[in-house]
Amino acid sequence: MEITPAYREFLAARRELAAIATRQKGVITRAQLFDLGFSSSGISRLIAAGHLHRIHRGVYAVGHTALTLHGRWMAAVLACGPEAVLSHHAAAALHELRTTPGGLIDVTAPGKRDHDGVRCHTARMLLPPGDRTTIQGLPVTSLERTYLDYAEVATPRQLDEALTQGERSERLNFLRLKATLQRTPGRRGAKVLARALERHTPDDPRLRSKLEKLALARIRAAGLPEPQCNVYVDGILVDFYWPEADLVVEIDSYTFHGGKPSFEQDRRRDTISEISRLLSAAGARTGR
Repeated sequence: MEITPAYREFLAARRELAAIATRQKGVITRAQLFDLGFSSSGISRLIAAGHLHRIHRGVYAVGHTALTLHGRWMAAVLACGPEAVLSHHAAAALHELRTTPGGLIDVTAPGKRDHDGVRCHTARMLLPPGDRTTIQGLPVTSLERTYLDYAEVATPRQLDEALTQGERSERLNFLRLKATLQRTPGRRGAKVLARALERHTPDDPRLRSKLEKLALARIRAAGLPEPQCNVYVDGILVDFYWPEADLVVEIDSYTFHGGKPSFEQDRRRDTISEISRLLSAAGARTGR
């Protein structure tokens, strides 16, 4: 049987359809199908044959409807337009700042879109490049923009937990987050996020916790040489480092104990006691 040029084009389009669906977590848009050369009647035939399944208006699952969570998120984003991104609760989950939320999927887009199962937040303008990123192929708000959006919808406890998770994973950059707040002063979540940051930001930018600040104060009071704070030694981030003595001192860190606020409350007395013991020993060795 001779394969005609038209049939070859059809097979090529089917292969490209499958490739797009693979990149997009199992979904494809009607506009993309048109770009591949499928007509409205051709799309209708694919739907009738069970090759496409409508998820949202203009968005289809390819081959089956058993989409993964990421597939459902991608379908929601595609339904809200080419400039849409995952945001708010869903973005916080994708950034691993919270557990997977139930209910509506949050998406931010330049224009309001109504789709079942999707909560579309309208942006006044296109999100700047710094406010958007891609994680595992999913368009999503950047980490800093996610914190700002999440502050509008999360409870104070949820926001604190999200900040703690960012600290624990060492992805939270206080300077970038504060810069985001400065350029978006009118946002409803800005004041909420600023208050939450006050509970998390160390006073000394070199120090990651109040315990480290206390330790540094004790070191100075003992008349010991000033250490380098929170620097990398042989590829490992350490709390205090004296390069002249090749000495590293680790303060028991909140990073590995559920976040700074809870850790500082639970372990403050133990750590102060250990710091005092180390400093007394160091003072004895130096004759102070």
